[in-house]
Amino acid sequence: MIGSEHDRGPVLHGRRKTRPLRPTRRRLVEQLLPQLQINPAAPDFEPISCFDFRPEQLWLEIGFGAGEHLAWQAAHNQTVGVIGAEPFINGVARLLAEIEQTGLKNVRIYPDDARTLINALPAASLDKCFLLFPDPWPKRRHHKRRFVQPDTLDALARILRPGAELRMATDHRGYGRWMLAHCLRHPAFEWPAECAADWRLRGADWPPTRYEVKSRDAGRDAVYYRFRRTGENQAGAQSP
Repeated sequence: MIGSEHDRGPVLHGRRKTRPLRPTRRRLVEQLLPQLQINPAAPDFEPISCFDFRPEQLWLEIGFGAGEHLAWQAAHNQTVGVIGAEPFINGVARLLAEIEQTGLKNVRIYPDDARTLINALPAASLDKCFLLFPDPWPKRRHHKRRFVQPDTLDALARILRPGAELRMATDHRGYGRWMLAHCLRHPAFEWPAECAADWRLRGADWPPTRYEVKSRDAGRDAVYYRFRRTGENQAGAQSP
């Protein structure tokens, strides 16, 4: 289970909304979101049954931002059920607009803190998980707010099946080292990279996000990690 530093449950740090939604986006939040929103607090919550078909796999994107990466993955993997968690309602509205325009049928949304959803998902239920350009919380006193922590990796290890992939990306050098150190020390994850290109370049099945393009134009290089869930027990994680 993922909890806060005082074991009171997840504490969300960050924004939920900025500027007011335009009428079209507000309509989507009011009318389309209820059709696609999942409720992990439901007593009979089962992610597979949230879709109108039986997905061959389940994927999760944590903090999908404006949703362009999630929409691309859903469009190119239509037999997969893709779940996105994002508390920022403006980003949710952007994704809803894309879904309405393209007619995507294999997306479900949790418009809140991903940690609550992760705690509710069944064990070994995910085949892939994405964590792309999360807030790096660069100040040392805020490092405890970073999403990648030993207890978070424990929770992800629980819901990822053996052989599943955990993808992470960041343009913050310190957070990149933090991500790699935590995952390398966790017994439930292995890093199959063989050369520098394996983490310096995105693969063909990894489209850029709007944030990434702006970051690259500003001269910041990103790292792209692919970790594999092993069959080992996830206990014993240590922080660097």
